[in-house]
Amino acid sequence: MTAYRLPDGGALIDRDRPLAFTWGGRRLTGYAGDTLASALLAQDEVLAARSFKYHRPRGLLAAGLEEPNVLVQLGTGARTVPNLKATAIPLREGLCAAPVNCWPSPRFDLLAVTGLASRFIPAAFYYKTFKWPDWHWFEPFIRRAAGLGRAPDARDPDRYEHRFAKCDVLVIGGGRSGLEAAFEHARTGKSVIIAEHEFFWGGRRRGRAQSDNLAVDALVALLSDMANVTMLARTTVFGAYDHGSFALHQRCEDDPARNDAPRERLVKLRCAEAVLAAGAIERPLLFPANDLPGIMLASAGEAYLLRQAVVPGQRIGFAVNNDAGWESARQFIRHGVAPAFVLDLRDEVPAAFAEAARDAGVRVLAGAQVLGAVGSQRLQAIRAATPNGSERLECDALLVSGGFNPVVNLHSHAGGKLAWSRVLGAFLPRNDGPGLFAVGRAAGDGLLAVPPITVPAVQGPGAGKTFVDYQNDVTAADVALAARESFSAVEHLKRYTTLGMATDQGKTSNVNGLAVMGHLTGRAPAEVGTTRFRPPYEPVTVGAFAGEACGDLLDPLEQLPAHALHVALGAAMDEYGSVLRPAAYPLAGERLHAAITREVRAVRQAAGLFDASPLGKIELHGPDAATFADRVAVATLSTLPPGRCRYTLYCNEKGIVIDDGVAMRRADGSFVLGTSSAGAGRIYARLEEHLQRVWPELAVALINVTAQWAVMTLAGPQALAVLARAGIEVAPDGEPLRHLGFLETEADGVPMRIARVSYSGEASFEIAVPACDATALAERLLDAGRPLGLVPFGIEALDVLRVEKGFLHVGNETDGATMPQDIGFAGTLKCKASDFIGRRGALMPVGHAPGRMQLVGLASLDDRRLPVGAHCPRQSGTGSDGWVTSSVHSPTLGRPHALGMIADGASRMGEGLVLWDLGPDNRGEVYRARIVAPCAYDPEGLRMRCDG
Repeated sequence: MTAYRLPDGGALIDRDRPLAFTWGGRRLTGYAGDTLASALLAQDEVLAARSFKYHRPRGLLAAGLEEPNVLVQLGTGARTVPNLKATAIPLREGLCAAPVNCWPSPRFDLLAVTGLASRFIPAAFYYKTFKWPDWHWFEPFIRRAAGLGRAPDARDPDRYEHRFAKCDVLVIGGGRSGLEAAFEHARTGKSVIIAEHEFFWGGRRRGRAQSDNLAVDALVALLSDMANVTMLARTTVFGAYDHGSFALHQRCEDDPARNDAPRERLVKLRCAEAVLAAGAIERPLLFPANDLPGIMLASAGEAYLLRQAVVPGQRIGFAVNNDAGWESARQFIRHGVAPAFVLDLRDEVPAAFAEAARDAGVRVLAGAQVLGAVGSQRLQAIRAATPNGSERLECDALLVSGGFNPVVNLHSHAGGKLAWSRVLGAFLPRNDGPGLFAVGRAAGDGLLAVPPITVPAVQGPGAGKTFVDYQNDVTAADVALAARESFSAVEHLKRYTTLGMATDQGKTSNVNGLAVMGHLTGRAPAEVGTTRFRPPYEPVTVGAFAGEACGDLLDPLEQLPAHALHVALGAAMDEYGSVLRPAAYPLAGERLHAAITREVRAVRQAAGLFDASPLGKIELHGPDAATFADRVAVATLSTLPPGRCRYTLYCNEKGIVIDDGVAMRRADGSFVLGTSSAGAGRIYARLEEHLQRVWPELAVALINVTAQWAVMTLAGPQALAVLARAGIEVAPDGEPLRHLGFLETEADGVPMRIARVSYSGEASFEIAVPACDATALAERLLDAGRPLGLVPFGIEALDVLRVEKGFLHVGNETDGATMPQDIGFAGTLKCKASDFIGRRGALMPVGHAPGRMQLVGLASLDDRRLPVGAHCPRQSGTGSDGWVTSSVHSPTLGRPHALGMIADGASRMGEGLVLWDLGPDNRGEVYRARIVAPCAYDPEGLRMRCDG
């Protein structure tokens, strides 16, 4: 026991369970049921922090989430968490905490020198100061002087979770009103979730009277036994969103090293109804030096007294303007801690209070006002104006009560409106539509009348610093400066002064700040208005937001259906888009470049097998499928006969190419629209949007079957022979499937969709099977093809093959200005009569203006591979005449070959170019090339049409 811990009492603490903890390197003790704040207060650690801006001495102001001053660094090493509120940290054995924003300690902080320069750094000083001569002159000092705790610099060893939940009713707040609301809804059979940020239930009633404790315990027991009720302690509802959606932050285990529980959990919840029972927050009084350690909210002092049997000082005074402050004073009297005085701003004090105070020897000063606090690192006395004149009242703790503000943050998140109550001096939620019904003190019930907020002089002799926002060091003089400089609108006030920002979110400061602005501008608080609160109501760790999304799960890569087989084949796996795919299949001791060359030659000379499963596959069904297909594709697809394929592009509304693919017409007239691997989800979403919003009259159904079908591409002159050996029939009516043919068949009961299309320039078959059969199909083809020289090949070899052939890759050969006519589709645009997405944009004059970048081939004149991204400077003026888009050293051609986008390239065949590249040493290199046709291999296309 200490001088600040009473010998008995304390509804939450267990005196049989002492706990040792560390504060700033010093070993202290407390009890189970303490918070870090109450344990510090019990050890007379009144000066526990320094303020953010001026590094002024600060102590505890509150007992809950509204605490603006005592932010701490919790834990050490990788598990350290900065800027937690001491009032929200349950004490545990071995807890390690330290003050923030001070050095070397709160009692002696070298950066307190900034307070001496406070007149030069008022509100918005950074807007005016850092423009000249340069921000970088000020940045190092500002970063050292400001800021609070330290972020960990090691990998977080703990686990975090995301969960989804739903219920009929969400009750926000576990006080008496919240528990009663939860029970009333639960007894009707509704599913109820009740969330409370504290580690105990009952809210402000906990500890007030034995009858209150028993009533709360009975309600908790009833609710705990109900199968349709879920009770979540240590859980903060920090955001309210549209359509009954809420975000909850749950602290699952305060000592994560002890078990395998996640440290924190973020719950995304949907409910049909929500009850706001979050209570109300007491307002401090406004007077000079009102931030001295020892000045505390009366409700906070009462909470520490009743819950943990801790008092904030040896000689305690009260300064109040309402009956609630007197109720707190009466609790101290009942527990044998009689205040030295109670100062009431009202001229008349209720007789019952006055009589109880005088019986206990407490001096009562009615019609008095605090003129200022006296002290340096701790409160020593106050100066008060009383009916008898000015007095100095000695005290080492002053408990203040300026009325209560209902916690309306979540109501505001949900779009709810507020109404000013002149009697209560507070903004109350209007229960008229946001889907969040307030009860109890959150609705203003039980709050007592208060007089208008008293605003002291903010300028002139003796004005001193009157703090409105403790966390951001915003004074009444700062608000006055904002008013003088025409930043009197509430949104401007907030941003100009930082009032109500940061982790405090204005919990204790907003209404006082509005009152000061109203006083200075002759407006009532209702006329000043309020800012709209934003999530989160209470800070949430990055770990909770990330959840499981860390390490390999941060941006998880999709695996191919036959992933295990590729690994077994020795594939060098790499990330392509969001899919882990084989880059190549190097043999033992073989370099990657050599493997790519070997694979290219195998495809050209024998056969290769490529896994093309990620290619997009979107089915179109319905009587209007052909009409829809024509409207979304550049090529005319309605004329495509069943059993045939056609290559097409997809454009946006401006006529810019955004993807490409092969469309297939099935026997029943439906289509399978192919897209690139990267474009599958994006193109499907775009088509669905147009179907629903632009052409809802079309009878069409879209199905994205990309993940349902795996695709193995068999390419090379031996492809038909491999299929024959594998027992896969591709010769309907005795005729081999022709180029751009499409066939639906089966082999040994496995359904197959086979399209004869080529991205390599060789005879090629894309064989689609259900994803679960991908490995079996690949093994079947490999076993059949190995005697014929078949090898698996990866994306890098495919890229060489397609560049040799001059085939484009959307994203390489296209950018945000490329239109179909720039890449060889001018004839298609001219011939297609029907409209399609992007047609009007592509036919605009800009699409045919001179100087447009067009797809060409580039032959190196000095036998060096042209670097991708190398530019051709314009001979006259500045800018680029084009650039290299893809470049390879072709094993087939025995020389480099590249593709590029060159201004008017189609009409400049044979012209020489000078290309410039920055180079790896940033010195720049010059290359020479000649414009040639994109296709350098088999320009007639005989090989891909060959039937063996």
